[in-house]
Amino acid sequence: MEKIEEQFGRLRIAKRSTLSEEPAYLLDIDVSKPAESESSRFVAVSCSSKSIRVYNRETLNFLREYSSCPGILNGVRFAHTCDSVVFSACSDGTIKCWDIRLATQKAVQIFSGYPSNVFISFDINCSDLVICAGTEKVEKDTFLVFWDARGDTNCASTSKEPLGVYSESHNDDITRICFHPIKPGLVVSGSTDGLVNVFDINKDNEDDALISTCNSDSSVSFIGWSGKDYKQVYCMTHDEGFCWWDLAQLDTEEPITLLHVLDVREAVCVENGSLNYLVGGLYHEKADKLLLVGGTSAGNIHLITCGLDGLSLVGTLRGGHAAAVRSFCWDVTDESLLTGGEDAQLLLWKPGAAERSLARKTSLKIASSVQKRVRVHSTSLNSKKK
Repeated sequence: MEKIEEQFGRLRIAKRSTLSEEPAYLLDIDVSKPAESESSRFVAVSCSSKSIRVYNRETLNFLREYSSCPGILNGVRFAHTCDSVVFSACSDGTIKCWDIRLATQKAVQIFSGYPSNVFISFDINCSDLVICAGTEKVEKDTFLVFWDARGDTNCASTSKEPLGVYSESHNDDITRICFHPIKPGLVVSGSTDGLVNVFDINKDNEDDALISTCNSDSSVSFIGWSGKDYKQVYCMTHDEGFCWWDLAQLDTEEPITLLHVLDVREAVCVENGSLNYLVGGLYHEKADKLLLVGGTSAGNIHLITCGLDGLSLVGTLRGGHAAAVRSFCWDVTDESLLTGGEDAQLLLWKPGAAERSLARKTSLKIASSVQKRVRVHSTSLNSKKK
């Protein structure tokens, strides 16, 4: 923990992206997966302006922009085996794939859902073979939709149909999808119904595929894998709760719940400040620690560590953002951090860096565009139990 605290404490702003002509909230960040002995080359950001922006990883120079109009983009992911291919889910019922080596603004491949599908979450597995997307609830239906991700990405006219769907395991909007980092057949989903479901998609049907159902008792906002060999699952909720489960205990008499915190804002003590919200989490492999990232409406960034005895503050980054931070990506290989916020700023933090200009940008008043992306969920949940 001391090393993580030292790493985080040494972070300083190294680069700051230039504001685009149409400022937007930066909702999701992903970095390209590097080849061996190389560093990531690209950063992709999903924006509230219905676009994906691609930047150079080291300089934050703007490279490309892709529009989803009239649909709304939800999430952005690079392929694992090709650092120039990037995907995003769209509210028009498609997953779109772009190749940033090409000059075209059109998607090089489109994965089409069924007519009523509105995708609000997605992920691609670690072998780049399967894409899974989660839908909003339409009437009584909510789906996990799967596609074979392989195909000719040089043929822009191709539109791939789904392999199939899971339709019985959630009964409300599926807000998060996350494949296992090293086992391509495992995927976890989270929903506003409060359920966090783990599936083995190599099984023949949905009932057999469902390995575990965990109940967060609230609307799920973020999910991830953690622990050695990634045998643990954790989630955050829209009312700033936190749950952590150990799937290795499924076949034992031991409880699988490692920690359940109803409100992280009350559980974490922040000196001379406050914790207003959670952004997400990450598992630090080298330190074998699960870390949460939270923040304040003024743009401060808090790093929180998780243990069986509870949550504790590691450190705080100040002076970078002028408004709430909505997305982050921490690269443990070079100890750098990327953050995006409601001030339309993309920041690159590096240990011991010195930024030439530390002038922060003022907060943007563009709530109307974000209201289309963030739905207000009822706190009364009728979760079905497995």
